[in-house]
Amino acid sequence: MKGAAIATTLTLGASTVLAGPSIKARADATPITVKGNAFFKGNERFYMRGVDYQPGGSSQLSDPIADIDGCKRDIENFKSLGLNTIRVYSVDNSKNHDECMNALADAGIYLVLDVNTPKYSLNRASPKGSYNDVYLQYIFATVDAFANYKNTLAFFSGNEVINDGPSSKAAPYVKAVTRDLRQYIRSRKYREIPVGYSAADIDTNRLQMAQFMNCGTDDERSDFFAFNDYSWCDPSSFTTSGWDQKVKNFTGYGLPLFLSEYGCNTNKRQFQEVGSLYNKDMTGVYSGGLVYEYSEEPSKYGLVEINGGKVKTLPDFDALKSAFEKTSNPQGDGGYNKTGGANPCPAKDSPNWDVDTDALPAIPDGAKKYMTDGAGKGDGFGGKGSMSGGGSVSTGTAQPGSGSATGGSSGSSGSSSSSAGVMNLPNVSLAPVVVGMVTVLSTLMGAGLILV
Repeated sequence: MKGAAIATTLTLGASTVLAGPSIKARADATPITVKGNAFFKGNERFYMRGVDYQPGGSSQLSDPIADIDGCKRDIENFKSLGLNTIRVYSVDNSKNHDECMNALADAGIYLVLDVNTPKYSLNRASPKGSYNDVYLQYIFATVDAFANYKNTLAFFSGNEVINDGPSSKAAPYVKAVTRDLRQYIRSRKYREIPVGYSAADIDTNRLQMAQFMNCGTDDERSDFFAFNDYSWCDPSSFTTSGWDQKVKNFTGYGLPLFLSEYGCNTNKRQFQEVGSLYNKDMTGVYSGGLVYEYSEEPSKYGLVEINGGKVKTLPDFDALKSAFEKTSNPQGDGGYNKTGGANPCPAKDSPNWDVDTDALPAIPDGAKKYMTDGAGKGDGFGGKGSMSGGGSVSTGTAQPGSGSATGGSSGSSGSSSSSAGVMNLPNVSLAPVVVGMVTVLSTLMGAGLILV
């Protein structure tokens, strides 16, 4: 996310115990699935037309999915814009979310959810210590709280944890968290819910991070990859913005790819990029994106202004609505990569990509029990946090395949030996894609919640 007050967390949560209360979820929503490098709703290609949604930003941490009145109020604007997806950066995993999630389902709207909070995340300065069983229990509980909603589209394991060359050393821990979430979903016999990562708006190592999240055995690979992108600043074009090169660089990538944040506000926003994002120039590689952001916060990216519970649409709202109305999805399948598949792991390239091993840390011993027993109750926003340490940390490296689980089919597209997913690589040095977004107190701490 953009702005001075950027709080982030790459957190894992705990929620419902195995024998916890059942979730009254809508049964008739169609879950989104992964085929090749694309998302599908049934047999129809699914393109995210969404916004990032966290009213209050980092200064007023709140759970918009637990705010029933606010949720239902804002759904009317989501419908007016023609949205099918929202991204939420932080939720209270101790609260009930039935009413809002079902109202979203009624409106045909899916949720992409960051499992982290400012208190529960990876610390990019000390990833080993912050990758502990307390952290995993918390994010697993968040999965429990949302897995039974069929309009939960995907989970983000982290947001902008890596923001430069030195912090790329945290990449194995980001990937381990993604692996653990996927294993937990399968071990608990939930439906296949995609898990992936949201990378920072940096070009020094974006490709390496994308490659890293899609290399190795099937249990180690991500289900999708996303990144935040503010490089198209109106007036611009597909080539002037450099988006044509981002299509070229990712051509052949074996996972679904989308923009987890976009919408440069350097100049007056016309959202001209919408016309390219949903055009066949891009849909063979990209599955849409999420506009930053719904509510006006100090960074001035808002589509609406919320004051005292009342909402006023801003000029950017009308501009985005117009851009969506003028842009239809392409006919057919959009030219997606049907095969998918893994790519080789990136080679060390200091100082940009300072990762010298493909091995991942083993799950902490204290967290293994959650796979069979469930995570238990989530502590919500009132918990003590996990970044300063937990009951146990990883004590070794994982054997490839150790993150496999019964209870579901592989969420990755293709096999790890497939060459179909190898993407084109530019002759430039690239650094880690993930900037674990900085907590309000320290730029050293990565997180999944970036609110401004």
